[in-house]
Amino acid sequence: MQIHGQTVDAQTRCVHYRSELDIVAIRFFCCGRFYPCYQCHAAGETHAAQLWPADLWTEQAILCGVCRGTLSIADYRAATACPACGAAFNDGCRAHAHLYFDLPATPP
Repeated sequence: MQIHGQTVDAQTRCVHYRSELDIVAIRFFCCGRFYPCYQCHAAGETHAAQLWPADLWTEQAILCGVCRGTLSIADYRAATACPACGAAFNDGCRAHAHLYFDLPATPP
């Protein structure tokens, strides 16, 4: 599976996010290509990123860079580590979820 973007290692870390825990790539809804982050997508594509609609969160759109296993968006959003290999995910990525997924509105 090809990972696009400015990767710095085989576990999908990129020039923007390269801590030990930055090990996921996301298949973007708009183009179907895996990128490590939204900045890599912006640099590598001529189109704007589109959000994954909530009714498609069963799609296998997340790649673990350690074991190369895929997760559904729903499973990824509920996990703190890869269910296949146990590699920990960066919890800070939750702050960027709105850049990838159409999140339900939170009540005021």
